[in-house]
Amino acid sequence: MRRPALSVTMALLLTALPAFAEMPEGISHFTLPNGLETVVIEDHRAPVVVQMLWYKIGSADEQPGKSGIAHYLEHLMFKGTDKLEPGELSKTVTANGGMDNAFTSYDYTTYFQRIASDRLPLIMEMEADRMANLKIGEDDWQAERQVVLEERAQRIDSDPASLFAEERNAVQYYNHPYGRPVIGWRAEMMELTREDAIAWYDEHYSPDEAVLILAGDITAERARELTEEYYGPLPAKGEAEPRARPQEPTQSAPRRMEMHDPRVAQPRLTRSYLAPERNPGDQETAAALTVLAELLGGSMQTSVLGRELAIPGKALWVGAGYDGLAVDPTTITLSMVPAQGMEPEKAEAMLDEVLAKFLKAGPDPDDLERVKTRIRAAQIYARDSAHGRAYDYGQGLATGLTIEDVNDWPDILASVTADDVSKAARDLLSSKASVTGWLLPAEDGGQAPAETAASARSAPPADVSEQPPAAPALEEAAQPEVQE
Repeated sequence: MRRPALSVTMALLLTALPAFAEMPEGISHFTLPNGLETVVIEDHRAPVVVQMLWYKIGSADEQPGKSGIAHYLEHLMFKGTDKLEPGELSKTVTANGGMDNAFTSYDYTTYFQRIASDRLPLIMEMEADRMANLKIGEDDWQAERQVVLEERAQRIDSDPASLFAEERNAVQYYNHPYGRPVIGWRAEMMELTREDAIAWYDEHYSPDEAVLILAGDITAERARELTEEYYGPLPAKGEAEPRARPQEPTQSAPRRMEMHDPRVAQPRLTRSYLAPERNPGDQETAAALTVLAELLGGSMQTSVLGRELAIPGKALWVGAGYDGLAVDPTTITLSMVPAQGMEPEKAEAMLDEVLAKFLKAGPDPDDLERVKTRIRAAQIYARDSAHGRAYDYGQGLATGLTIEDVNDWPDILASVTADDVSKAARDLLSSKASVTGWLLPAEDGGQAPAETAASARSAPPADVSEQPPAAPALEEAAQPEVQE
């Protein structure tokens, strides 16, 4: 539901507010009168630019019974406008030496192109055109619905790890829509209509519900000029209401689940806990959880679980994952593939013993400093990628953070102390809002194919980092982002 749009005068007054006092070198930020927030990341090392348009709407905003509509419309956004034939946008980008794609998550839907910087006006004009003038033909919607159904069959239904992740999420959340799959439940996907897609587009695809990131070989002045030229004339479709989602009640009972599948070669344990997300002006707890996850399972060689379980041969693989970039409470996961032939009960007991030992002793000071150094190094290396930096700002702003929060995040991570990590660990591991799940081979002792067994011994399970939402995982069907 939308409220009446702000007057032009009021919008201009809002955009005249002073910018943040301290902005990293090469970063600029402005908002158009129609509400389109824009970040410019200058990087002149190569004549290339990335345009990313983030809509602050995702699968967790869908109405019950309409799961999959956000991702379905993402597909239909490539069907053309009055100016563009179906598929013409992607063909034009490719013909000009660029690439484009899109992805849907719980909290946002994103479209991006990477192209020579002198072609930026071309792709901005096309992207702005489909923000306002999408055409969904009578013949398009059914065919594209079949495409997304086939995508679900390939990425989810044919992969036991993805099915397991989907089931585990549904158990993790009593009430919140993070418990639904981003791609949608098959029965509900089959009922999506052209009218559903048009209604979703008309309600949410508006400049005041979007964040534009321009990264690469472009100046702040030129970026603003082009943004005003192509996106500025588009009117906001009224002022967007704040996101109102069902929230999780207090969870007072840990849950357990198991799933058997003949395609599974090795048992896999995944334990997930509800955990706080990053919030505007309040990122300290999320920073401590980020460091905690790295300490526990960030490295097979040096993490707590790696040294205690993997190196001695008690586990074939261990890991931990957390990403606080979410609108609502997310999860932190601990995962393990026990050694060949080990009973699940014994493996789980070993994991609990290691965690209890960590809680008692707290983080080793050398480990803590090494992890923080690795995190800092990763952030520095990430600056080498215009696409990666665009993703950081886009995901942060699309999930409710301010640009100041995104800028402050490295310093907040650097200030995490051993006491912060210990408190985060105590709060997390004593929580009853947890799900312990086992993905197991067939109950009748059926064997998976030999190549599947070999793969399980050499690679981590496909769902180990699945949590709502996480960074893009282009090859992981179980991930909460669905990438085309």
